[in-house]
Amino acid sequence: MFKTLLLQAVVILAVAATAGLLAGSSGALSALVGGAAYFLPNLLFVLRLRLAIMTQQAGAAGFLMGEAVKLFAVIALLMFLPRMIEVIWPALIAGLFAVLFVNLFALLLKT
Repeated sequence: MFKTLLLQAVVILAVAATAGLLAGSSGALSALVGGAAYFLPNLLFVLRLRLAIMTQQAGAAGFLMGEAVKLFAVIALLMFLPRMIEVIWPALIAGLFAVLFVNLFALLLKT
């Protein structure tokens, strides 16, 4: 779980650096915001899941509830953050998609 989070953080920084080269500092910030909109709720979900496993209270209902809360948090951040800063939408979406695809590649590399 934590290896995937580390990989997500590295990918966010790589996409932000690329967006910074292509679109300047606004592009880099937009890519960071897009990646962070998924990374931060995912980080909290992983920490909560780790705590549930350590206290032996992990279950399917808790997992599904945590996943639902994570998705609502991502949607809320994507609605809220563009109102706070001026975003470049292609860079924001590139940051978001890059983090989402890390999960897919992590699963593919694990098998």
